[in-house]
Amino acid sequence: MSASFPSLSDIVIPGPSGDRPFRPPLVMGILNVTPDSFSDGGAHNLLDDAVTHAQAMLAEGADVLDIGGESTRPGAPAVSADEEIARTTPVIRKLREAGITAPISIDTMKARVAAAALDAGADIVNDVTAGTGDAEMLGLCAQRGCVVVLMHMRGTPRDMQAQTGYADVVGEVRDYLSARIAAAVSAGVARNRIWIDPGFGFAKLPEHNCALVNALDTLAGLGCPVLLGASRKSTLGHLTGSPVTDREPESLAAGLIGALKGAAVLRVHQPGPMRRALIIARAMTGTTRGQG
Repeated sequence: MSASFPSLSDIVIPGPSGDRPFRPPLVMGILNVTPDSFSDGGAHNLLDDAVTHAQAMLAEGADVLDIGGESTRPGAPAVSADEEIARTTPVIRKLREAGITAPISIDTMKARVAAAALDAGADIVNDVTAGTGDAEMLGLCAQRGCVVVLMHMRGTPRDMQAQTGYADVVGEVRDYLSARIAAAVSAGVARNRIWIDPGFGFAKLPEHNCALVNALDTLAGLGCPVLLGASRKSTLGHLTGSPVTDREPESLAAGLIGALKGAAVLRVHQPGPMRRALIIARAMTGTTRGQG
C-alpha cells in the first residue's frame, strides 16, 4: 500500500458526538423509506415505523444506519429532491431527537438531499453515482467534512442493466473508483473520509458480481474502506433460485465471504443475523476484519 494512503488507524467513522475508531467489519443496516424498493418497499415509509425499525436494527448490532428515500433498483423511476427530502429528513431528525448516537448515512445522489440530511443529523453521504450525478456533491461533502461513499455504476438505475459489457470487470471497476477517489480528494474531501463500493448489482451480471467479491482485496488496495451491498440482490436469487423474500442465507454467505475477502462495511437488511455470523467467523478464523 502506498505511503500516501491512510492507515486503518487514520480512518474514521463519524457520529454526532465526534469521530470514532474504525474497527471493521462494520454492519450497516438498510432503512428504505420508499414505496418501491426492491425487497422492502413500503414496509417502513411511515415515520413511526421507520424509527421503530431503525431502533430495532441498532439493538440487533447495526453500527451504521443507511437511510434512502429513492429506490435504485433496476428500472426504478426518478424521485424529486423535494420528495426525497420529505421522506428522509423527518426520520433522521426524529432518530437524533430520540437520542440515537449511531452514525447515520443518507443514500442519495442529489447534493440538496444530502445537505438537508446532514442538517438533520446525518454523518455519511452514500452516493451511488460517486459524485458524478450532481456536480455539487463532492464539494458539499468536503465543506461539511462528512464521510462519502463512492460507488461504481454505469448509467442510471433506469438503464444500468443495459450497460453490462466488460473486458475486465475488476480492473475497470478499480480504475473507475481510483479516479473517483482522486476527484473527491481534488474537491477537498479528506482521504480518510472516503469509502468505496464496487456496486454489486449495479450495471453488472451475476458473474461480474461474483468476480468483484472475489477481488475485494484488490479494491481494498486503493486505500479506502470497501463497502459491500449484496444483501438480497438478484444475483443471489440467480444462483439459488430463491425469491427476494427468502434470501437471508444467501445474504449471510455473501457478507461473510465479503468480509473474508476484504470488505470493511457490510450493508444488509438484517443486521442481527449478520452480526452473529461475523462473531462466529471471527472466532473460528480470526480473519474477518475487513482491511485490518
